Amino acid sequence: MKFIVVTVLIALLSFVACLYLPWWSIALVAFAVSLMIRQKPLASFAAGFLGLLLLWVLVAAIINAQNDGVLAARVAEIFPLGGSAFMLIAITGLVGALVGGMAALVASYTRK
Repeated sequence: MKFIVVTVLIALLSFVACLYLPWWSIALVAFAVSLMIRQKPLASFAAGFLGLLLLWVLVAAIINAQNDGVLAARVAEIFPLGGSAFMLIAITGLVGALVGGMAALVASYTRK
């Protein structure tokens, strides 16, 4: 139950933080939430990873749907993705997830 609460809390607070702060504020949020709610290191990493993976994939998919995939397809052509908007969204989610997971892991080890 604690894992789900931490995951949802990280996702919601990261969404709010990104409305007013730079993108890297997700790391601060994941760190702060994991510092306040004690978990084992693996569970802490997984909560930060999953919370931000879901958030960034959802936000990227919504933005992609709003412009009919034009922007994502053009950006995906710049990278070696073959113009695949799906791969661009997946990589975007992975970057956010790794940042959140590592920040949560650092917080878990800081408590020790």
